[in-house]
Amino acid sequence: MTPSRRTFNKLVLGAGLAAPVHFITPVRAQPKKGDELVVGIWGGAQERIVREHVEKPLVEKYGCKVSYVLGNTLERRARAYAERGRPSFDVIYLNIYESREALQAKVTQAPSKAVPQYEHLYEPAKIGGYGVAFNPCTIVYDGRKAKKPVTSWKDIWNDEWKGRVSWPEGLGTEGIAALMMTARTFGGTEKDFDMVIQKVKQLKPFAAIHSSQVQLYDMFDQGICDIGVEFASFTRKYAETKNPNIVIADPVEGQAISMNVGCITEGTRNQVLAEEWINLHLSEPCMLAFAREIYYSPTVRNITIPADLKGKVLAGDDIAKMVDFDWAYINANRAAWQRKIDREIAG
Repeated sequence: MTPSRRTFNKLVLGAGLAAPVHFITPVRAQPKKGDELVVGIWGGAQERIVREHVEKPLVEKYGCKVSYVLGNTLERRARAYAERGRPSFDVIYLNIYESREALQAKVTQAPSKAVPQYEHLYEPAKIGGYGVAFNPCTIVYDGRKAKKPVTSWKDIWNDEWKGRVSWPEGLGTEGIAALMMTARTFGGTEKDFDMVIQKVKQLKPFAAIHSSQVQLYDMFDQGICDIGVEFASFTRKYAETKNPNIVIADPVEGQAISMNVGCITEGTRNQVLAEEWINLHLSEPCMLAFAREIYYSPTVRNITIPADLKGKVLAGDDIAKMVDFDWAYINANRAAWQRKIDREIAG
C-alpha cells in the first residue's frame, strides 16, 4: 500500500529543509483515532504476519491506520536517508548492518526501555535498533554427497567438495557471513581481508555463484552444486518442503549472526504508535508466528518455545554461540572489498 500521508517527492524536498538532526526530539503525543503509521517492510510472509499480529491489535486499540511500503532494504534505506529528519516512515525494517549504519547516521533511533519488551531482548538484539528475528547464516549441503557430516567451516575446503561449491555473491548478508567466517576459521579478523581472499580463491573453480537462496536451492535441485552458505531458517523450510537431502550444519566455529531489525525513525510523528508497534512485534504471538512459518528465531527471552520448534530455532545459549562482526569496519571497507571480490573471486 502506498502511504497517503506524505508523498515521496514532498519529503525529499522537505529533507533538504529539515532541522539539524540533533534538534529533533520524539513527539510523544498520545495516539488518536485516524493517526497513520507508515511501516517499511519486506513483503510475503513478513507482511502477512505483522498484519495479523501487530497491525490488528494496534488498530483495535487506537483506531489508527497502518500503511506499508514494501520492497527490499536497499530501497527503504535510500529513501530513509533522503528523508532524514522528516521521515515518511515511522518504522523501517533493515538488516543487521544497515540498521547499525542508519543509527550511526542518525536516520533511526537507538532502542530504549520505552518499548517494554526491550528489557527481554538478547544483547545482540539491542544494537542498531530492536532485533526482531535471528536468522543465522551457515553451511548447507547435500547430505548424500558428504563422506561425513560437516562440522567445521574448514570442511568446505575438503577435496570432496572441490568444484561443487556455490559461493554467495558479493557483500550481501550471506556473502559477508561466508567471508568473515573464513577469516575467523583461519585465525584472522575483519582486518585480514587479503588472507580471506586467498583462502576463498583456493575453492575455485566454483560450481556457481548464487545471489539468492532461491538460486542456490534451484541449483541443489538440479545437481549443479552440493554445498553453499545460506540462511538456516529459509533452508530448513526448503529442506522440509522440497529437498529432504539438504542438511544445515552447526559448525564448531559457530553460525554467522544475521538479524532483522525494527527501527523507529528519527523525527517520526508517531513516536508512541511506533513503540507500540515494535512491542507487539516482540510479543509471544508474533515471535512464534514467525518461528512456525519461516523458522525465525525469537530475539526475546520471555517466551516459551513449543516442543515442536525446539532444535529448529535458536534460544538461550544458542544465541551466544552466534558469531558477530565488526560492522563499522566492514561498512567502511565495502567499496574496496567489492572491487577485490569482483577481480579475484567472481571473475
